[in-house]
Amino acid sequence: MKTHILLSLTGIAICVTGCKMAPKYTRPEPPIPAAWPTGQAYAEDPVMADAPAASELPWREFFTDPKLQQVIETALENNRDLRLAALNVERARSLYGIQRQELYPSLYATAGGGEQRASADLTSPGQPRTTEQYSVNLGILSWEIDFFGRLRSLKDRALQEYLATDQARRSMQIMLIGSVANAYLALAADQEALALAESTVQTQKAAYDLVQRQYEIGIATELDLRRAQMPVDAARADMANYTQLVAQDENALSLLAGSGVSQSLLPDHLAGIEPLAEISYGLSSDVLLGRPDIIAAEHQLQGAYANIGAARAAFFPSISLTGLFGTASDELSGLFDSGTGTWSYAAQAAMPIFDARTWSAYEVTQVQRDIAVAEYEKAIQNAFREVADALAVRGTVDRQIDAQESLVEAATEAYRLSSARYDKGLDSYLGVLDAQRSLYAAQQGLVYRRLAKLANHVRLYATLGGGGDGPDGTEP
Repeated sequence: MKTHILLSLTGIAICVTGCKMAPKYTRPEPPIPAAWPTGQAYAEDPVMADAPAASELPWREFFTDPKLQQVIETALENNRDLRLAALNVERARSLYGIQRQELYPSLYATAGGGEQRASADLTSPGQPRTTEQYSVNLGILSWEIDFFGRLRSLKDRALQEYLATDQARRSMQIMLIGSVANAYLALAADQEALALAESTVQTQKAAYDLVQRQYEIGIATELDLRRAQMPVDAARADMANYTQLVAQDENALSLLAGSGVSQSLLPDHLAGIEPLAEISYGLSSDVLLGRPDIIAAEHQLQGAYANIGAARAAFFPSISLTGLFGTASDELSGLFDSGTGTWSYAAQAAMPIFDARTWSAYEVTQVQRDIAVAEYEKAIQNAFREVADALAVRGTVDRQIDAQESLVEAATEAYRLSSARYDKGLDSYLGVLDAQRSLYAAQQGLVYRRLAKLANHVRLYATLGGGGDGPDGTEP
């Protein structure tokens, strides 16, 4: 019996240390420049050595506004897309567990017992008339011995798919946090634009009332009156439009959060939101290799390599073991005596012959590997462009804001001078009307250029891998 057990353990060791047919994995070289782009559109000091890297900065430290933090926490708990991503991870983990179990035999055990009472005439004097007998069987239903690594290659592929799914969940979390933050900032900007439209309506309504009184006493013409009415109506239309946008922003924020967001957490204007933390994006584009979507693409590529190994192993024979490991039976007093153990088994080998389908399946795995390489390289190129675009905005947005602020100051002074000249009768109301339009447009432009700066900072944080958790599910 001990000899059989030793042979069994030896066979298992051979199975575990058998060869694998998968090709050796080599990471492709990133098809992007090693450094970030430079030029007039980019800042001269892009490194910011004193600031932490985006992937090392938890989102609670990047988004410092307490209200925004609460909205993001709500989204992480309730968002259905993120919940589906987490469930996909659980499914992939279970599938990996199933594939892993294929490496081990499926055991079964049976037990039975009974008693028999013999006639007194057939029983020798001094012997019991009732006998009890029990049996225990331990066997293998079916076990494919993995000499050529087919099952291990399939297990490796399932593992890579599970890891890729987990990285997809991390990528979804980064996307969700960025989307919530941008929706929150857009709501703040639209709230500010709505307040500007309401203020403009009041200011221009007061100017219209003044022109109307002048028209009634014959100082102003009807043309002046109609011109004064035009900006009032335009501002009223804008006020209705921004009211609609604010409601839609709240709806979008509620959808991302997975539940209604309390009015006490909603922003009133951009200036009331706590500033975002600064981040460093380094000198080299190698930081992109740590993005979850790129890591996921690499896991898919490694899974394609493992799939090739499984296809190669299909050209070699498969060996299966079935049978009974042992039985033991005896009367109750002598259960499992050494003289009752038995050993039986059956081994079956299947040698494949040339099959066009097997060869075609192998060729398919080669093409799938090439597809996975292209997808991996494309993911890196897309990531590089996303960061480069964000850096281009970062390098120019402050200049845009400075110019817009100067434009607002100039438009404010032009409106004051035009109003004064009209009051003195030196100009018609057309000059005042043009100045009002210019000022209102400049003020609106300033609101949305400031929004563009904040939204781009959020985008840069996300494109550099900020906002995801670590491998253990905790923040970095």
